[in-house]
This record gives sequence, C-alpha cells and structure tokens, in this order.
Amino acid sequence: MLPIVDTHQHLWDLSRFHLPWVDTRPPLARSFLPEDYRLATDGLNVVKCVYMEVDLDPRHRQGEADYVIELCAGARTATIAAVVCGEPGSEGFATYAAQFKGSKYVKGLRRVLHVPETPPGTCLSKEFIRDVRLLGTLGLSFDLCMRAVELADADRLVGDCPDTRFILDHCGNAEVHKVGPERDQWRKDMEAIARRPNLVGKVSGIVASAKPGQWGPDDLAPIVNHTLDVFGPDRVMFGGDWPVCTVAATYRQWVDALKAIVHNRPEEARRQLFHDNAVRFYGLA
Repeated sequence: MLPIVDTHQHLWDLSRFHLPWVDTRPPLARSFLPEDYRLATDGLNVVKCVYMEVDLDPRHRQGEADYVIELCAGARTATIAAVVCGEPGSEGFATYAAQFKGSKYVKGLRRVLHVPETPPGTCLSKEFIRDVRLLGTLGLSFDLCMRAVELADADRLVGDCPDTRFILDHCGNAEVHKVGPERDQWRKDMEAIARRPNLVGKVSGIVASAKPGQWGPDDLAPIVNHTLDVFGPDRVMFGGDWPVCTVAATYRQWVDALKAIVHNRPEEARRQLFHDNAVRFYGLA
C-alpha cells in the first residue's frame, strides 16, 4: 500500500478556538481532534500530515499557531508540519510572519479568499503583494484558496511574487457538478496558472462540493485528471481536507476514489502524488 502524506489536515477544538463558519454547517460544528483523525484514517497508511489552518476567529490566530507547533513538537501524532493562518495586507503582518522564519514546523501561511466578506481582487492590492513577497524572503510558502472564477487573479499574484512558493488548494476550487462554460473557463485558467514554476497543485477538497450520496470517481475524474495533466507528476500533492470532506464523503471514500482515478498512471507518478512530492516540497524528515 502506498504511503500517504496528507498535506491538508484540519483539526479544531471548539473548547479552545472559535470557527465562525462552522456555525452554519452543523455536521462540522463540533471538535475534531487528533484521535478522531487517527480513527478516520485507520488502515490507509497515512504516515505524515501537514496541518492546515482552519479560518478561525482572528483573535485566536496566534493561539492556533502555538497549538499546532506544540502538536508537531510532541511527536505523538502523524502531524509533523503546519501551514498557519495569516492575513497578508493587514497591519502587523510582517511582525507576525517573521516569527516563523526558520521554523522546523511552520512551512507556510494561508488566507482563505473565497469567503463572502473578502471581495474579488483582494489578492492584487499592493499591500497584499508586498506581504506575500515577504513570505518568500522568510522561506515560507503561501496557499491559494480562492474562487475558481478568480484563478486569473491568482495567476497574476504568483507572477508578481516569483521568489515565493505557492500551493493551489483544491484543484483551483472547481465544483464537481458545475459543468459547461464555467468548467471550460476553469480548464483554461488552470492551464495558464500551471505554467508558473513557483506553484504546485494540491489535489484536495473537491469532493466536498459533490452531492452526498450522488457522486463517484467518474464525477471527480475530469477535475483531478486535468489538474494532474497541467501540473505534471512532479508538482502535485494529495490533501485529505478532513473533516471538511465528510460533508460528502468519508476520508476512506475520498482516498479510494482518487486511487481509482489514478490507477492507470505509472506507479512512480502515484507515489509522487501521495507521498514523495510533499516530502520534497515541505522538507519533511
């Protein structure tokens, strides 16, 4: 069985942190702890995890970073690295980000850009670009998590920050059951942005947009395969997106579906997707 490095592991303890967005999504409005993750991934050979920030209340941002660093340092779970929350363009960002320079555990930052309160084009402000460029000087990456219709903005941002490494989350957030002109535009935008050498693609998240009980590997395959084809085998990584994926699939169902989609690809390419590229990109021991 292929070893798996999960580059998109969410955890949250609602007794410690407030996540406003889960209040409107009842299945997710509870704590999801390391032991829950262990049970969800049991038998799948998940050997390492990279924690992904959970878009919590900004007042808890530093607390989240401290929590996950402690989790990684404790070496009692598969979580050995993290991408923490950060808000490029905001006051104090440079000081906040600088604390992670040279960190053994914090590999990058993310700001979710597809929420209603964040207007399109936010990532193209001069302040945002300045701060994302700063991440490159600090040796930190930036995860792009944005609306599919804004991939052209993402392309411009990546081009304006050539010394920063980027990860495009969730196959560019294409939605499983949206086809037609919107899907066609996504395909073109993915082809364009994948040409950027300082960007890698993350095959994650898309199953959460599927209709529960009404999807299968064939529904996910067009999105997955296009992402793999435009980025190539050396620049793609797997992400579980647990527990968000559970709105439509168990962790095992998502992994099994992805394995079914890629089963005809060379074994080396499959190992790169599920394990090797993540180890190399994040410098995981």
